[in-house]
Amino acid sequence: MTSKAVAMATRREQAVQAAVEQRLLGPDQPVVGLLDVAGIRSAAAGLRAAFEEVVAPGTPILHAFAVKAAALVPVLRLLADEGLGCEVASPGELALARAAGVTPDRIVLDSPAKTAAELREALDLGIAVNADNPQELARLDALVGHRATPPPPLGLRVNPQVGGGSIDAMSTATTTSKFGVALQDPGARAWVARAFAERPWLTRLHAHVGSQGCSLELMAAGIRTAYELAEEINEAAGRQQIDALDIGGGLPVNFTSDEITPGHRQYAQLLRATVPGLFDGRYKLVTEFGRSLLAKSGLVLARVEYAKSAGGRPIAVTHAGAQLATRTVFAPEAWPLRVLAYDAAGRPKAATGDGPVPQDIAGPCCFAGDLVARDRPLPELAAGDLVALLDTGAYYFSNHFAYNSLPRPGIYGFDATSADVRFATVREPQTVDEIVAESGAKHALGLSRLR
Repeated sequence: MTSKAVAMATRREQAVQAAVEQRLLGPDQPVVGLLDVAGIRSAAAGLRAAFEEVVAPGTPILHAFAVKAAALVPVLRLLADEGLGCEVASPGELALARAAGVTPDRIVLDSPAKTAAELREALDLGIAVNADNPQELARLDALVGHRATPPPPLGLRVNPQVGGGSIDAMSTATTTSKFGVALQDPGARAWVARAFAERPWLTRLHAHVGSQGCSLELMAAGIRTAYELAEEINEAAGRQQIDALDIGGGLPVNFTSDEITPGHRQYAQLLRATVPGLFDGRYKLVTEFGRSLLAKSGLVLARVEYAKSAGGRPIAVTHAGAQLATRTVFAPEAWPLRVLAYDAAGRPKAATGDGPVPQDIAGPCCFAGDLVARDRPLPELAAGDLVALLDTGAYYFSNHFAYNSLPRPGIYGFDATSADVRFATVREPQTVDEIVAESGAKHALGLSRLR
């Protein structure tokens, strides 16, 4: 392993044991999420350095973290401290970014279904907006026309239609993707050119090819298509009307080991080779990475409540299932997770006898398919042991699936760079009272009173 991967694994081992010792995890709190603060800082620094290497000196770059990947205010604040902004796709995500202290000039609003009120709020706050379609652009026409001051940066999202990756749901540049203006549809490219010609205030172009399952080459091809369109529009305008290109994010994550591959530097170098003009200083750059910045720095740690068997196969029943690892449970081929075994004290568990035992790692949800790993060779687990689901720093903590009204677990950031592991609360565990209140308790008699 590389030295970075070794350091990450070492910090993880220290944090697991410390989480048990400091009672973040136990019989009353059988599942927690942990975030490696040093890993997050390193990922953010690596992203900044990767693009600084390829752009002309002085080129403005905004790295706007995709809030949907970790919709947690302390995480957004940590990333802001590391020089990142936020890409938001809902009023809730916008509110989280603002609560984290991210200034409007470092926020980008993307969504295929923005309401007129959302657009108005963004313009009033000075937040950049990427319009998704002609109807949304018409709404912006009306809003911009009534403003006494220049609007914030406004752009248009296009679908380069370069194809999809291995996971259909993560591919946003297919022929029939719901996102953006489909450039290869009849008349679409000409419409985009007219849209810019008629709107001097439209100054950005946005394209995003997809994320997990998409190759770097496919992603670069989509960005090249958007760049070439920007060049055409600027040439027709006789000026630099489009002054910024939002190239999205989407760098896939390696879920098979601790190695960080591909890296942001590899992608930036490929973009420079594929679209050299993108980096010559004429265009401001905006990125929207999410998973690649957080995934490797997170793990779910869960207690084994029972160890049983069925049909000769051992089954470890844990408290981490579909409510946390929703994609892994419902689409295991596309979203496999590594699992590590620990004893009740948080120490790595070694296999005994004939070695690892193939076993299922089951979650607490009341349906048969709630399995985060199937027939997985691991040291045989017993009640009270712990399992860790690795690479879960992105999406697994902030996209809770409330099946069986299971509570959202506590999330804690850790610093294991010194002898003593220190923890900071990111989100407190959800209480049963909060679940009841969220489920309409104060309206308990509402339906009974209807006649």
